[in-house]
Amino acid sequence: MTTSLYARLAARFPDPSKVFLETHDGRTITYGDLDAESARMAGALMKLGVKPGDRVAVQVQKSAEALLLYLGCLRAGAVYLPLNTAYTLAELGYFIGDAEPTVVVCDPAVREAVAALPEAKGVAAVETLDSAGRGTMADKAAGQFDTFADVDRAGDDLAAILYTSGTTGRSKGAMLTQDNLASNAEVLVDAWRFTAADVLIHALPIYHTHGLFVATNTLLMAGGTMLFLPKFDADAVLALMPRATTMMGVPTFYTRLIDHPGLTREVTKTMRLFTSGSAPLLAETHRAFEERTGHRILERYGMTETNMSTSNPYEGERRAGTVGFPLPGVDLRIVDPDSGSELPQGEIGIIEVKGPNVFKGYWRMPEKTQAEFRPDGFFITGDVAMVDADGYVHIVGRAKDLIISGGFNVYPKEVESEIDAMEGVVESAVIGLPHRDFGEGVTAVVVLETGAALPEEHVQAQLKQRLAAYKLPKRVFFVDALPRNTMGKVQKNVLRDTYAKTYEG
Repeated sequence: MTTSLYARLAARFPDPSKVFLETHDGRTITYGDLDAESARMAGALMKLGVKPGDRVAVQVQKSAEALLLYLGCLRAGAVYLPLNTAYTLAELGYFIGDAEPTVVVCDPAVREAVAALPEAKGVAAVETLDSAGRGTMADKAAGQFDTFADVDRAGDDLAAILYTSGTTGRSKGAMLTQDNLASNAEVLVDAWRFTAADVLIHALPIYHTHGLFVATNTLLMAGGTMLFLPKFDADAVLALMPRATTMMGVPTFYTRLIDHPGLTREVTKTMRLFTSGSAPLLAETHRAFEERTGHRILERYGMTETNMSTSNPYEGERRAGTVGFPLPGVDLRIVDPDSGSELPQGEIGIIEVKGPNVFKGYWRMPEKTQAEFRPDGFFITGDVAMVDADGYVHIVGRAKDLIISGGFNVYPKEVESEIDAMEGVVESAVIGLPHRDFGEGVTAVVVLETGAALPEEHVQAQLKQRLAAYKLPKRVFFVDALPRNTMGKVQKNVLRDTYAKTYEG
């Protein structure tokens, strides 16, 4: 039995002439093209010195070539390291220094700056790809053979490292194996009834687990076709919908579609499935979308570390406000956060999961890895939930104050550290508040020195130079003092209650 992710995907590829991907400007890539072009990418990587197990860090705009580079990494036995395009050079330096990639692929506009990073001194090559898929990486691939002897990988070998955020410290690299990604795609094909007849609207980023693994791997495993958009655009999505059968999205997609007059039952009549994840979907969004289209959105739950763990049923009630049931092969339990003992149905506690979907651990953080796993192999997600009498999982919140804004993790400590370093600031607290479009809006509450004046816009402008856009506070409030408990800990729950209605209306 083949164990590498690419081999398991390729075993299900349809006729080479079938279209795998169509870009927004009408360019098509067949499954035959996919095999040939990913072979060229794999050959180029090996020519650059990439060996099995080496990391390849990629921070580029979404393009068909970027997707082919991901597949080329798999074929070369490399570990793919996608990085959010919003990351600043300072942030990028941390990831390069931590992962020690052999090759970095970035946008041509920042190539020289990336190569000059102190952390990049051990990198063998810094290559480029732009939003049209042009650059030195594409040029090098063009000179390679269109066939490649794929590097054999065991199921437990790494396929990717995705950096994820916690509430303290720096980002952690979640190590995802060949089996983690392949098994999850196989399960989702069955759970969501994907077939070669499916046409998926792909408007998600591909540096994130949702667009790269959930959408792409699942579609490839089914041998379907994707309509590949550079980003979400309601007009473009609605124009493609009569040709499509499925779409995977985040709550922002659905709120913006609901606001569009073109969303009708007629335009969605060929669609069989809309899924949502990466952030909570409000019950009112569920209702409004169903009223307009007749389709009930299927919400699911996952993490960077676990891929997908639960899903509302394809057949049966898709219950708003829940993330459904554990997927086949996934064991899920709710435990007491203090004792770790399993709680009875209906009680609120921490979600722990175990299964082939769960990651191998954190890159070069053995102590952190050990702390996040139980002796019996269950991963402590840090998410707070309950399972109702019918078995549906309800996500209540997060044990640690992690913010998920627009599907991206933001850890408050990083934003707070940048604000606290500003002149005139005594301290700050960063929280997530309910936001119709983004699930949660990043919000800062700041205490200033006596007599100091620091406008909200000034704080936001300074942060813009240091942090990715999705981490920036949408609002900054100023207070005389932060609320604290008797132990001196800031009571963020009080702040969340105080400013809860900030983004309403």
